[in-house]
Amino acid sequence: MAGPTGVGKSSFAVALARRVGGEVIGADAFQVYRGIPVLTSQPGESERGGVPHHLIGFLDPAERFDAGRFLREATRLIGEIRARGNVPIVAGGTGLYLKALANGLAALPEPDAELRAAVSSMPLGEAVRLLAEKDPAAPGALDLKNPARVRRALELVLQTGRPLAEARSGAEGGIDCAGVCLVRERGELRARIDGNVSAMLAGGAVEEVAEVAKGPCGGARRAIGFREIEALLSGASSMENCRDAIQSATRQYAKRQLTWCRTQLNFPQVDLSEHPSPDSALGAVLGLPGFGLA
Repeated sequence: MAGPTGVGKSSFAVALARRVGGEVIGADAFQVYRGIPVLTSQPGESERGGVPHHLIGFLDPAERFDAGRFLREATRLIGEIRARGNVPIVAGGTGLYLKALANGLAALPEPDAELRAAVSSMPLGEAVRLLAEKDPAAPGALDLKNPARVRRALELVLQTGRPLAEARSGAEGGIDCAGVCLVRERGELRARIDGNVSAMLAGGAVEEVAEVAKGPCGGARRAIGFREIEALLSGASSMENCRDAIQSATRQYAKRQLTWCRTQLNFPQVDLSEHPSPDSALGAVLGLPGFGLA
C-alpha cells in the first residue's frame, strides 16, 4: 500500500487489516526509528486498533536502514504472518522499499567502509558532479535532491566500476503481491500535510529531537523535520520558520512520492477524496484485481 505522506495510509491499513484479519508491516524509512514517534507519525496504540504492527519504532536512531534490510525483514515477517493464518499488509511511503518487495533487488557488493566514509563526507554538489563524470546517465535516473540516494549511487559506481544501471541489474527476491497507491485531491492533501506538521510540532516532536540529538542519531537525523527542529533548538530559526520549512519539505516529498508511484510502481490508484467514508474506500480497494480478500 503506497501513497504520499499525509494521505492516510496508516489508518487505512488498520481498517483493511481489521476487515480481512491482517497484520501491518511498515514500509517507511524513518518510522523504523525509536525515540521519534511524533516526528515520523508512527501510529500509536490507539491508532493501531489492536492490529499487530511490525518494523515501526524498533531501530536505534544511530543505525542505517536500507532497502536490502527491509526486503529481508519484510520477507521474513510475511512468512510468519501467513503461517499464523493472517494477511500481511505492507504500508508505507518509501517507494524503493515497496518496489524491492514487489520486484526484488540486485545482488550488490558488501559496502566498503573507507569508500562509504569518503563519499558520505562529500558535499551533495560534488557527489553529483563526480557521479555525472563517472556515469553520465546516472543523474537522470535519480532524485538529485536526495543526498542518501546520490551518495549510494556514487558509492556503487565507484566500487563496481560499472554504470549504475548495470550495477543494479539482476534482481533477486521479491514476492507476488497486489498493490494500490492511495491518493487525494491536491488541495486536500496539502491541507492535511500542513495540519499534520503543525500538530506534530505541538505534540512533542521538538522534545523528541532534543532528546534523541543528545546521542548518536545519524540514521534518524535524515528524517524530514529533524534538522529543521535542530535549527529551532539552537536559536537559528523561529518556530514559524521551522514550521514553514517542514511543511514545504514535506509537500515536496509528497510530490516526489506521487511521481515515484506513477513511474516506478505499477499499482492502480484509489482516490480517498472520492471515497471519504472508510467503507467506501475499503470497497474501492477490495474491488481491485488481486484484492479479493473480503
